[in-house]
Amino acid sequence: MATLPRAAAAAAPSPAAALLPLPRAAPLLAGRAAARSAARRLRARGTRAPPLAAARRGWGGVSPRAVLDLPRRREAAEKPAQKAADLNEILSERGACGVGFVANLKNEPSFNIVRDALVALGCMEHRGGCGADNDSGDGSGLMSGIPWDLFNDWAKKQGLAPLDRTNTGVGMVFLPQDENSMEEAKAVVAKVFTDEGLEVLGWRTVPFNVSVVGRYAKETMPNIQQIFVKVAKEDNADDIERELYICRKLIERATKSASWADELYFCSLSSRTIVYKGMLRSEILGQFYLDLQNELYKSPFAIYHRRYSTNTSPRWPLAQPMRLLGHNGEINTIQGNLNWMRSREATLQSPVWRGREHEIRPFGDPKASDSANLDSTAELLLRSGRSPAEAMMILVPEAYKNHPTLSIKYPEVIDFYDYYKGQMEAWDGPALLLFSDGRTVGACLDRNGLRPARYWRTSDDFVYVASEVGVIPMDESKVVMKGRLGPGMMITVDLQTGQVLENTEVKKSVASANPYGSWLQQSTRSIKPVNFQSSVAMDNETVLRHQQAFGYSSEDVQMVIETMASQGKEPTFCMGDDIPLAVLSQKPHMLFDYFKQRFAQVTNPAIDPLREGLVMSLEVNIGKRRNILEVGPENADQVTLSSPVLNEGELESLLNDSKLKPKVLSTYFDIRKGLDGSLDKAIKVLCDEADAAVRNGSQLLVLSDRSEALEPTRPAIPILLAVGAIHQHLIQNGLRMSASIVADTAQCFSTHQFACLIGYGASAICPYLALETCRQWRLSNKTVNLMRNGKMPTVTIEQAQRNFIKAVKSGLLKILSKMGISLLSSYCGAQIFEIYGLGQEVVDLAFCGSVSKIGGLTLDELGRETLSFWVKAFSEDTAKRLENFGFIQSRPGGEYHANNPEMSKLLHKAVREKSDNAYTVYQQHLASRPVNVLRDLLELKSDRAPIPIGKVEPATSIVERFCTGGMSLGAISRETHEAIAIAMNRIGGKSNSGEGGEDPIRWSPLADVEDGYSPTLPHLKGLQNGDTATSAIKQVASGRFGVTPTFLVNAEQIEIKIAQGAKPGEGGQLPGKKVSAYIARLRNSKPGVPLISPPPHHDIYSIEDLAQLIYDLHQINPKAKVSVKLVAEAGIGTVASGVSKGNADIIQISGHDGGTGASPISSIKHAGGPWELGLSETHQTLIQNGLRERVVLRVDGGFRSGLDVLMAAAMGADEYGFGSVAMIATGCVMARICHTNNCPVGVASQREELRARFPGVPGDLVNYFLFVAEEVRATLAQLGFEKLDDIIGRTDILKAKHVSLAKTQHIDLKYLLSSAGLPKWSSSQIRSQDVHSNGPVLDETILADPDISDAIENEKEVSKTFQIYNVDRAVCGRVAGVIAKKYGDTGFAGQLNITFTGSAGQSFGCFLTPGMNIRLVGEANDYVGKGMAGGELVVVPVEKTGFVPEDAAIVFVRGKTGERFAVRNSLGQAVVEGTGDHCCEYMTGGCVVVLGKVGRNVAAGMTGGLAYILDEDDTLVPKVNKEIVKMQRVNAPAGQMQLKGLIEAYVEKTGSEKGATILREWEAYLPLFWQLVPPSEEDSPEACAEFERVLAKQATTVQSAK
Repeated sequence: MATLPRAAAAAAPSPAAALLPLPRAAPLLAGRAAARSAARRLRARGTRAPPLAAARRGWGGVSPRAVLDLPRRREAAEKPAQKAADLNEILSERGACGVGFVANLKNEPSFNIVRDALVALGCMEHRGGCGADNDSGDGSGLMSGIPWDLFNDWAKKQGLAPLDRTNTGVGMVFLPQDENSMEEAKAVVAKVFTDEGLEVLGWRTVPFNVSVVGRYAKETMPNIQQIFVKVAKEDNADDIERELYICRKLIERATKSASWADELYFCSLSSRTIVYKGMLRSEILGQFYLDLQNELYKSPFAIYHRRYSTNTSPRWPLAQPMRLLGHNGEINTIQGNLNWMRSREATLQSPVWRGREHEIRPFGDPKASDSANLDSTAELLLRSGRSPAEAMMILVPEAYKNHPTLSIKYPEVIDFYDYYKGQMEAWDGPALLLFSDGRTVGACLDRNGLRPARYWRTSDDFVYVASEVGVIPMDESKVVMKGRLGPGMMITVDLQTGQVLENTEVKKSVASANPYGSWLQQSTRSIKPVNFQSSVAMDNETVLRHQQAFGYSSEDVQMVIETMASQGKEPTFCMGDDIPLAVLSQKPHMLFDYFKQRFAQVTNPAIDPLREGLVMSLEVNIGKRRNILEVGPENADQVTLSSPVLNEGELESLLNDSKLKPKVLSTYFDIRKGLDGSLDKAIKVLCDEADAAVRNGSQLLVLSDRSEALEPTRPAIPILLAVGAIHQHLIQNGLRMSASIVADTAQCFSTHQFACLIGYGASAICPYLALETCRQWRLSNKTVNLMRNGKMPTVTIEQAQRNFIKAVKSGLLKILSKMGISLLSSYCGAQIFEIYGLGQEVVDLAFCGSVSKIGGLTLDELGRETLSFWVKAFSEDTAKRLENFGFIQSRPGGEYHANNPEMSKLLHKAVREKSDNAYTVYQQHLASRPVNVLRDLLELKSDRAPIPIGKVEPATSIVERFCTGGMSLGAISRETHEAIAIAMNRIGGKSNSGEGGEDPIRWSPLADVEDGYSPTLPHLKGLQNGDTATSAIKQVASGRFGVTPTFLVNAEQIEIKIAQGAKPGEGGQLPGKKVSAYIARLRNSKPGVPLISPPPHHDIYSIEDLAQLIYDLHQINPKAKVSVKLVAEAGIGTVASGVSKGNADIIQISGHDGGTGASPISSIKHAGGPWELGLSETHQTLIQNGLRERVVLRVDGGFRSGLDVLMAAAMGADEYGFGSVAMIATGCVMARICHTNNCPVGVASQREELRARFPGVPGDLVNYFLFVAEEVRATLAQLGFEKLDDIIGRTDILKAKHVSLAKTQHIDLKYLLSSAGLPKWSSSQIRSQDVHSNGPVLDETILADPDISDAIENEKEVSKTFQIYNVDRAVCGRVAGVIAKKYGDTGFAGQLNITFTGSAGQSFGCFLTPGMNIRLVGEANDYVGKGMAGGELVVVPVEKTGFVPEDAAIVFVRGKTGERFAVRNSLGQAVVEGTGDHCCEYMTGGCVVVLGKVGRNVAAGMTGGLAYILDEDDTLVPKVNKEIVKMQRVNAPAGQMQLKGLIEAYVEKTGSEKGATILREWEAYLPLFWQLVPPSEEDSPEACAEFERVLAKQATTVQSAK
């Protein structure tokens, strides 16, 4: 099935064409792109227009009163400033948006420009968010030139002299609400200006209309005034801007300690630009600020912005544009960027500041949004003399490596990026940035192209850029240029010269300003690869002692290091992480185990490091990072490493670099005088040594735990603690930019450990003991014999080490990509982790700013744990082999695993015998387990008297809240999948289809059961008449396998799986051996072909993208609730708020301990957080933001009993998910080999002979859930509550249990026990509310047309035409749903020929079914043809345009599509005239023809289907990803016929000149086509020139065999 891509417009030229997803795409040529408001159009259709927010959000059935009564969160008191950026503060502000600009090339100010910007802003309301009052916007704003006519008119009325435009600064100021505070603030502001020698000309109260402001926005609305100042002492325009910048910084400093400091904010202070913004919806901005309605408000340009904040208590200052930028995106590396900017403060100098640099610090603020901090850094560069384009290239560089065009045509641009790579870490993440300094207006896109951006120019000298097309009425005959910004691209408009510079022109002009290439050649050195050691450095006994002392277990060596050495990749495992958190464990853990990797979800996408690795890099620079405000060859004086993983020889090369003046610091601590205090003392000494070394000129600190001999009383400091402490110390002392940190350590062997060290400040690591372990393994007798006998691939001792490092590098790319980070240089020091189990003392010392919500170990306790490893190396009792701690595999005497054989046996006995006593034994087993999860530290309490159990709600009511996990049919067997579904339907709960579609045979109740067997489902037993095997929850995952219109309309609920607890931020792959004929049929693919699910959904790159997918799903099935599955991590409450505002009905929070069919061990163990914290944060944040009533909260992850349900209820959950335990109840024996396809009981296998052993019956699972419900009832009775509703969100019934933990008594459970209040509605009311609505939509008008309804009902043919606007989204989705519900995916015999004219909104033509022939005359936005299952979709430009459509970057049909065209196409056929990057990615079938240029990375992950690409200038070969496909000319006659037939159909539909030319000169063009062929298509008639001969040969072979 097609996945939903970023979309171009698409055509599927034959009615049978199916499943065509089209990707992020360029603009189409506009018809009359009239962007009128939704309300006006709805009136024309005879529909009463609701308030826009209500129509858009459609939160069904909520009374205004209920919403208005919700409590609001007050801003927390400001914490004292810290040196390192605090993740808690950063996480509270995240968002995404819609943006654009209008500019006049003659630099002529006009009111029309402002009016156009406001119209465009109004047409992007759906890209923004609203608060709980459905009226307060998350923010909108407008930046323009200063409207001097307006202000001079005011000055005249005030009796003031006309304002001098050359030296007058205007400040737009938000002042405190309180009158007295406001006057105080104004006095301070005026004093600073006066002290600086500026003349204050006056204050102007900005006129506004408060009646249009939402209630929440009104509560926090500042006093808004403008200040006018004269800068007489400066003549140069740039110096005037700098003086105003210094004044603003001095004002911030002067007011820092005032009680109202947070309420004073300068939106802008400039002599060129001004910003009007606020916590307003986009259509309200112009109504609120009366200036914007005044025709004297004239400007030559305007940048507009609509904000969608995931945090729902947005603040007025965080609306955008900022002072320089309008930012639609998310900076993933923000914590690292802020830390590095803090570190730079001591070294930044420039003559333009005349020695006043100290007055403009600090350069960042963790409390501000990522956008505000990026703006602040860009502003610093700008005021220091850089151009806006240069500042953007430094901060947001494109993916310039492996870029054929740049390397051949623009080498100077590559030199520029290489030069700055060592100076400034990229601000990495999806971003569309609009910028202006009043003289230049421009836009640029991030390196991955993850935000939409279209631009067009008209003959009357206007340039427009916008997130969408169709936002401004446009006379198409005036359009002379159209295009889209692709990954890393930029466009600038010079208002003074009228020049428009497109991408490479801008970059070439910036890069040519200095001889960056010669500076690099002159000063930059690179470490040459050094051969690996070919012999062991230690004897076996010494290696063993080192491994014991440094914390290795036999699992680490055998399952991790040896697998990596032999196979060159990380080991895979299954079933999730069911051992205690490190802090709760009774076994010693390395410090790394207290850290969990953070990952991207919703606000930005993960990256696919395998298929899209071209945007990623592990390069790192070593050495001093000098003053970035000055340029020169000395800044390039660094050493470049191709990766951060060094072998011993490469470390030696670094140590021999005299320019670096390396200093080796030994990392041991002395315990001869006792353990207490010794670690703290050693760290302080180490920091002092590092400090002294750097001050003495060392540019490289090597922290080493290498030693001639290990000493019992000198254990090694945990290397992560040492690296983190020195990193923080150097930041705090202004020395961090002067030196790099390298770790030479025995303590690092897994990818997670490398990532931790890099994340907390190390630039490189030499894992000397891991490399020695590889060498020892290769030379061991066991390995030699296995290789000799052919049971293991032969590798040399050097290859073993090379494999290990290759696996580490691949693993690092995967960890970076989970967070959506492309560059290791941006990951370094970014601290993208959260901590579970370390106390504040440890965090403040070495991990300052990281989140550690539950406290934990002190430094002394950490020292004690470190020592417990160390002593093993010196103990006489220690065995002569490594201990197996049992962290990965369950074993007797090893770590406790919650899913253990005894537990599964007791559960099987209880459910199979339906025995209360047996279930009681199972409960006792759980109650007596060691502390395993956070909820084990809590117990229930009540001040009520117990009540009779008869008064408690019945079990049948409780089980309706239960659901099972999304396990895909493919990962588990058909038998397991259907048995679980039947059981859940019997009890009124909900099962989940997982990824992979569903067989329609399961949707009808069984009526043919005899003796428990049914011919309909012959492989199952224990059936009853009336059973249905349908999954109530149908899952939409990133691969979109099996997601057809019929699948969606038959769902009770639809789940969007953003992440999975066991491997958040990662995709999946169903191996070919698991893709049986049955699975292939459901997934619309071929048997035996591997199926890839990408890490991100390719139509969810932001929160507004998720809101759009929710809209699409509500569109096709308005009766199904839409749920969004997230994984617990710090900041999830903020994300959940955004999801709630995106109109989701249900939010599911998954814990890190969820199950999985197959995942890398490092992901299972080290990503995601406990659901207890995720649920608490989500529930409390939604309550604080007044959003809790909008959504049902569901939670899952390691649920096993009624007590788990009660704990989750008290923390705020309405519904409860069971995954692994449901599989155990149906027969799983926890063999933990799911990933091998060899499950002994057929639960997780596709092998027929194993599936025949499946022991489960639906009744077993029914029994289990009824036992759990009865356990809930019994406990409720004991607590004195009659129903679950009574305890949901009642954290006051929880209390800390007195438990003695082995490692610490410093666990802090305050966060879990705190309360933000209760929802206004009961849980049952929240669960029973109507499905959230999309409000009135164009599809309703279409379906109300009597001819169309008649054609659908009676399968007739009809032709109709409708006008369409960009606010009409997901058009035809509702119509397709009606057809699919009645006829299925292929049963409709009628034909709807519908033509639309105008600018289509997002997801045009989504989920089309056969019989729907849709034509658009005009232009379209993202996701055209999303999820098509058939039909025909043609998009053509309007006839009268001012330029040739074929020459523009336009979307489909006569033009070019954007990024990821035909992503995950299964069966669709398409013809286009050019694409962006990643064309045909993850394609599994169908056919794509491209009659023009393509971008990079064509056919990555393409396992099926064919592509034909015209290569007229011989540039295609380096752009194709040849990992899977091969390239060949079109030699097969059947292939030539297929290609020609598609082009003929295309020309007939679109009238394309290009297509017609190719057909006329067929013999000349055919040899210029390449055919891309994956292995699964090699023997097809279209790809195999000798197909007839091969077929004949096969027939002969078969005949002779008979």
